[in-house]
Amino acid sequence: MRSKLLIFLITLLFNYSIAQEPQKQPAATYDFVVAQDGSGNFKTVQEALNAVPDFRKVTTTIFIKNGIYKEKLNLSNSKQMVTLIGESVENTVLTYDDWAQKKNIFGEEKGTSGSSSFYVYGPQFTAQNITFQNSAGPVGQAVALFVAGDKARFINCRMLGFQDTLYTYGYGSRQYYYKCYIEGTVDFIFGSSTAVFEECEIFGKTGGYFTAASTPDSIKYGYVFINSKFTGSAAEGSFYLGRPWRPFAKTVLINCELGKQVKPEGWHNWNKPDAEKTSFYAEYKSRGNGANDEARVKWAHQLTEKEVKDKFTLDKIFNGWKPIE
Repeated sequence: MRSKLLIFLITLLFNYSIAQEPQKQPAATYDFVVAQDGSGNFKTVQEALNAVPDFRKVTTTIFIKNGIYKEKLNLSNSKQMVTLIGESVENTVLTYDDWAQKKNIFGEEKGTSGSSSFYVYGPQFTAQNITFQNSAGPVGQAVALFVAGDKARFINCRMLGFQDTLYTYGYGSRQYYYKCYIEGTVDFIFGSSTAVFEECEIFGKTGGYFTAASTPDSIKYGYVFINSKFTGSAAEGSFYLGRPWRPFAKTVLINCELGKQVKPEGWHNWNKPDAEKTSFYAEYKSRGNGANDEARVKWAHQLTEKEVKDKFTLDKIFNGWKPIE
């Protein structure tokens, strides 16, 4: 009788101890793993992108282990719903070193568009914990990331370069950047897409222009920065917030912190007086050393709380697309 009771008590204690142990979470599963040491499915990122079935209707997730991957990358339009996840944002680096004046195999200049390190044409692309870099240096236009596909998301990523770092290329493309770090010198966020930058750091390395939107006249929203920080290593008063690459450029800052690098006048017309009538530059509750409502150019706008609430929600900006579920 005593032995049965002892066994019962031991069993009870054992089961209780097991119940108190923290349950292990299931390991994350990926469709492909890229690793330079050969421990994954592929050694290069382009091989993994090529392996994604064309027009697949579910997400293909690719995990990229730490490493510096020097590759000129292209995600074609038929590779849709692709997600890249880096092992760590500081150490998973996708880089190349082309620039606009560099010659191709026919002796022709590559041009700005031809200089990009990574082309994203496929729709519904997501990148997380990855650094996108153009390592050519201060040699003129040298794009790190060229984004054309619709519904593109970048979460906790870095875009590193000098002039023309991030090219939001796609006409009608909707792009969302969350907690990203973007650095450069001249026009280093530029293009025609509708793009929201939320809780991002925009870092100016030397004097120039943070943005150069080319928003088409038929598109309601261009760039919208929300709760973001404009800072840098550049001298005080050496950066404009933006200038209109095309006449109907649109750039709005909402609740942003502006460093001393920002010029008091804020915006530049790119020596095109007519663009002052067609472009739309606005701020709402900017703060910091670079915030200066009274000194801004007269053709820029200060938004009201009602305008922000009515017109600048993610749902309105992206016309129903929800980048964050």
